[in-house]
Amino acid sequence: MINLRHYFVFFRPFVYLCSKNYQVKHKTMYAKYIKREIPDLNGTGRTQAYYQMELTPKSYEEFVSQCAREGHMEESHILAVMSLVSEKLALCMAEGFSVKLDGIGTFNAKLGVRSDMLQDAFEPGEPSHNAKSIGVTGVAYRADKDLIRSTRHKCVLERGGVSRIKKSKFTLEERIEKARDFLQKNMFMRVPDYMRLTGLSRTTASQELRKLALNPSTGITSRGQRSQKYYVLR
Repeated sequence: MINLRHYFVFFRPFVYLCSKNYQVKHKTMYAKYIKREIPDLNGTGRTQAYYQMELTPKSYEEFVSQCAREGHMEESHILAVMSLVSEKLALCMAEGFSVKLDGIGTFNAKLGVRSDMLQDAFEPGEPSHNAKSIGVTGVAYRADKDLIRSTRHKCVLERGGVSRIKKSKFTLEERIEKARDFLQKNMFMRVPDYMRLTGLSRTTASQELRKLALNPSTGITSRGQRSQKYYVLR
């Protein structure tokens, strides 16, 4: 793991602005939370609830302008810092480093098989992918504890709305038949495919597919693990 603290040497005012020691007095802004219904994951017959913040987009330009205004700095200076950090962060992750930014979090690249290729396995006789078949599929981020603590301290919540589970207009038998028809025409099926076929939410579709794969009578089984999991005919 490397720390990019030395990249900020020439930009101490901006570092101070972004640190937990800098506070700007402003009116209290309330964030709304949503009570969201999720499927019964434990077989109790009851759905469960979890809480999610109702997000409002803030553009890159708005964020930079706010930092400049509240930190009494030129926007060009802040843009220079953010551009440098973005460039060096990508370079370090591409070279295999896990990068820690104090007060922000830790970043590292995620690898996976290209979306147009099937996940390989350790089974004898199965082909193995080479470097050309594997690439960066995303960036893993783990928030710094100070950032979480500071966000918790500043956050004031008020109730927003309620989100219920999206029901499918098809019966379970009809959904299974649609899945089998899809697999007759395609080599494999992933969760987003099943969502489009049935109208289920991602959580419900994923949970239902796992159950179908465990039941031999459906004619459907699974391959791969976690994010690389896909479904085929038995």
